Amino acid sequence: MPNIKSAKKRVLVSAKKNSINKSNKSEVKTAIRKLNEVIDAGNYEEAVKLYNSVASLIDSSVSKGVYHKNTAANKKSGLAKRINALKNA
Repeated sequence: MPNIKSAKKRVLVSAKKNSINKSNKSEVKTAIRKLNEVIDAGNYEEAVKLYNSVASLIDSSVSKGVYHKNTAANKKSGLAKRINALKNA
């Protein structure tokens, strides 16, 4: 445990930020999981609607600094690829 006042504060602040980031990542993962379930069920129209909200959620996570922009782009393109494969099938 730190002895210096500023170090004690850093521990508290980083723990709080860690909790918020963890919550945000969990929310994104849950949304992606739900979208994947819809894609697996083969419902194209619902998948497109859900994709827009998931992409928005991922983008907001990038702006909050939870994800790197390339990671977010990779996640979104993978989901879009699965949806387009569903459309063509």
